[in-house]
Amino acid sequence: MASIALFHSVLGVRPGVTDAADRLRTADHDVLVVDQYDGRVFDDYEEAGAHVDWVGFPALMQAAVDAVAGLPDGMVVAGFSNGAGMAEYVATQRACGGALLVAGALPLAVLGVEAWPAGVPVQVHHAEDDPKHSAEWLDAFVSDVRRVGGAVEVFSYPGSGHLFSDPSLPAEYDAEAAELLWQRALTFLDVIGEASSPLEREH
Repeated sequence: MASIALFHSVLGVRPGVTDAADRLRTADHDVLVVDQYDGRVFDDYEEAGAHVDWVGFPALMQAAVDAVAGLPDGMVVAGFSNGAGMAEYVATQRACGGALLVAGALPLAVLGVEAWPAGVPVQVHHAEDDPKHSAEWLDAFVSDVRRVGGAVEVFSYPGSGHLFSDPSLPAEYDAEAAELLWQRALTFLDVIGEASSPLEREH
């Protein structure tokens, strides 16, 4: 069983986030859903992005760290899109057991961080044709992790949906890809829990 901090996307705590928390809890994990918007949810990416700009990414990063103050060392951080960046940052500020990133990955330089913590494995999921996906940024992040000997799994899925695991976004949702994502994610969490050999695969 893992203690997991789950960070929402730029759109807020939509059903894709609550569904994820339910799946993780069903697998006997403890989950804290970090709501950085105090219940506010967006339907439009541009409007949501404007809200993030107004709050400020540094302020959100600090709030992310503050939100997990009550969680134990060794927790797993997880996040969707914008929340993946929050999860990454928390992993560099706290002793974490792993990071699960969906539809987002930022080079550490963007977060103002010099190095990934050694020994913290990462799993990344994204849609192949996601217009918001940056292959350059993902490659840079993977390099950051591998530079310290970190284990990284990268999974790509057919389709163009950014938040493809969120059923409340029918234009993006892909049920088959979402199910495969969660199979892989739960296996990743089992590996962390068992403290077995690090994974080093790319798909």
